[in-house]
Parts: sequence; C-alpha cells; structure tokens
Amino acid sequence: MNQASTVTRAPKLYLLTNDDEFAVLHAKLEAAFATGLIALLQIRRKKTLQLPDGAAKLYDEALQIVRLAKNYDVPVVINDDIKLAEKLGVGVHLGQQDGNINDAKRQLAPKQIIGRTCHGDVELVKEAKKEGASYAAMGAVFASNTKPNANIISRQQLIDGCQQGIDICVIGGLSAENIVELAGLPIAYVAVVGDIMDLPVQKIAARCQQWQQALDTWRAPAG
Repeated sequence: MNQASTVTRAPKLYLLTNDDEFAVLHAKLEAAFATGLIALLQIRRKKTLQLPDGAAKLYDEALQIVRLAKNYDVPVVINDDIKLAEKLGVGVHLGQQDGNINDAKRQLAPKQIIGRTCHGDVELVKEAKKEGASYAAMGAVFASNTKPNANIISRQQLIDGCQQGIDICVIGGLSAENIVELAGLPIAYVAVVGDIMDLPVQKIAARCQQWQQALDTWRAPAG
C-alpha cells in the first residue's frame, strides 16, 4: 500500500447554535461564516422553543439565520422539526425519537441534508444508512456542558460506525485541542457548539482558524 492511500480526508466543521440572545448569536454566526470554514450549520434553539410564543419566535430567528447562511453558502439543518425545515427550504437533523427519515425525504426538497442521531449504536448507523440519511451522528465523544448526562462512546464504537458506508458526524465535548485524539479516522463532520459559540464575538474567527489548523492534521498519513 502506498503512502497516498493511507491519507484520510479531513472532516468538515459543523457548527450548532447555542442559546445566546439572538442579536449576539447572529453576530457570532456571521463572524464564523465569514471565515469560510463552516461547512454546515444546525439551528438548535431549545430555550427559544420553551417561550410562550416559542414556535413563532423560532421561525423568525431561523428565517434570519437561513438568510445569513445563504449569503455565505453555508447549508443549514433544523433540529428535530421537519415541518419547519420544509417551510424554510433547508435540511433537518432528527433525534431517534424526533421524526422519521422517510417522512423527511418525502417532505423536503431533493438533496436536502438529513442527519440522524445514532449515539454509539452501530445498528442505528446501519438503519440510518438503509433509510437514506445523509449522515449519522455519533457521540458523545467527550463530556460536554451542552449535554452533561450524555453517554460517552468508545473509540471502537466510532471505528465500527465509520465502516458502515455513511458519512459520520462526531459530537460531544469536542475542542480544537482534543480533536487530535480522533485524527486519522474517516469522519465527515465534526460538530461543535460550546468550543466556538461560547466565546465572545471578537474571538470566534480566531477559534475557527484554530479548528481548521487542528483538522488539517487529518491530511497526514494515518498511523
């Protein structure tokens, strides 16, 4: 086997929104998008949804975010809401209890991204592939403040997931420093929330650049 055949393509940076006040969130997203390093955005606004007029407010926020993302050619998925994704003309990310992939395929435009949460379960990864999901999300890789009670998956579970013929997204406690522990694995997306979005606006761009430097190590021969 020659050296070139052992090179694994670097994963892409997949950003998730946090629960910041909307004006702050919008500014952070624009700073991140302007780097040209964000490959996918997930709109996930749990606290907004808990408001009395949460659904209407989420639609208004999501509409503005989608418009911003389009300016930078960043594709968008909505967390757990196929109808909202259809309304906005974007993709969707579905938890195991939050919608059916076949319903999403029927309701969304062709080629829209459909993601599926699979935790550390390779059988769920196989099911996501069979049903036609665009990617399977596996995690938590590390403990995180976003989901402190999430189960941590093993490296072997992740390796097995990567062998199922579907793009794999990793999520959970990832930072530009600890991501090196996964270097060489054939991962498609690295999903990040707090390590970027919890920073002040003026530090967002620099952190995205640090992430890109870390992901560039994937291009070195694995092992």
